[in-house]
Amino acid sequence: MNLIRRTLSSLAVAALVVGTAVAQQTPPKPVPVPRPVTPEAPVPPPPDVDGKSWVLMDYATGQVLASKEPDLRVEPASITKIMTDYVVSAEVANGKVHMTDPVNISENAWRSGGAGTDGSTSFLKLNSQVPLKDLLYGLIIQSGNDAAIALAEHTAGSEQAFAGLMNGYAKQLGMTNSNFVNASGYPVANHYSTARDIAILSRALIHDFPEDYAISAIKDFEWNGIKQHNRNLLLWRDPTVDGIKTGHTAAAGFCLAASAKQGDSRMIAIVMGSTNEKTRADAAMALMSYGFRFYETHKLYDGNKPLATPRLWKGASNQLELGVADNVLVTVKRGDYDKLQATMDVPATLIAPFTKGQQVGTLRITLDGQPVQNVPLIALADAPQAGFFGRLWDSIMLWFHSDKKPDEKK
Repeated sequence: MNLIRRTLSSLAVAALVVGTAVAQQTPPKPVPVPRPVTPEAPVPPPPDVDGKSWVLMDYATGQVLASKEPDLRVEPASITKIMTDYVVSAEVANGKVHMTDPVNISENAWRSGGAGTDGSTSFLKLNSQVPLKDLLYGLIIQSGNDAAIALAEHTAGSEQAFAGLMNGYAKQLGMTNSNFVNASGYPVANHYSTARDIAILSRALIHDFPEDYAISAIKDFEWNGIKQHNRNLLLWRDPTVDGIKTGHTAAAGFCLAASAKQGDSRMIAIVMGSTNEKTRADAAMALMSYGFRFYETHKLYDGNKPLATPRLWKGASNQLELGVADNVLVTVKRGDYDKLQATMDVPATLIAPFTKGQQVGTLRITLDGQPVQNVPLIALADAPQAGFFGRLWDSIMLWFHSDKKPDEKK
């Protein structure tokens, strides 16, 4: 009986092995149906749009995909209010002011930016108290000059001091060709910016303060019984457009900072000095459509995941995990993805300790030999020193791995 059971058991195992072997076999690869070779589609030059200067920027990388006179200094008109929005949002984030703060509408704000002026206004009442958040809505949607001045005075004590904050933040963001004198964009001497700088600012606003940026997608806002519509015509034309700000004066012409998102891609178009409201909208839409049609964004590497584990000397561990802090995205012309190359520059000898987040090397991405991105390679975790005997042993081993004693971290 036992013999029969053993025989049946052996047969069952054999059947399982055979079944597994059959399941693991790779089926023949199907032969594709022949089809004509399709030539690689060329990428045409960008559209020639109406504007004194303009920039098309990819949001993911900050790369300028196309431009005309991107560094020409121009009057930014109410595009200035993107900078005002950024500064107020930053000061809220830093705890200096709060969204619930009651903001006094001073005589200066009422007289210089109110209903009695020729500029855009939120119709704020003299000496009234308005919550800071509502003033942001008035600033961004209605382009209220009175809202801009009131926010500046509340945030910095005076509009002049606020302009100092604007220029300080602009410098931090890398806006090298901008100088702000007021918060509203009212034309005055020495108040200027460029299409490139406004694109840099717009990208920073979207990234750093997404909740405040979302206000620019709202189509209308009512205050003091008066409903006003957002002047960005693209909000009604295309549901992928969600910002950013319009501007106009006689000297500046018609200006527009616009942004749209399609899938994982976001484009930013800045048009300065167009001839009318429609042409600035047409220009921005044409630029963004060009970007979406002929460029594509790819994620190359995930943030906080190991890309390399080089040898670590004198450490509690003998390896150091290296990676990037954030996802690495690149935007290239369609068809160029396979031409990308990535290399890692890391010191030949790594000696503990390292701290999490410390830059250890550089990830370099190139296309046809030209640099696309340089991204810091960081330690993904703390790498403390080994004990005395571990360090001593590695010191001895290092003599055999190099012609001269390496520099050690103290």
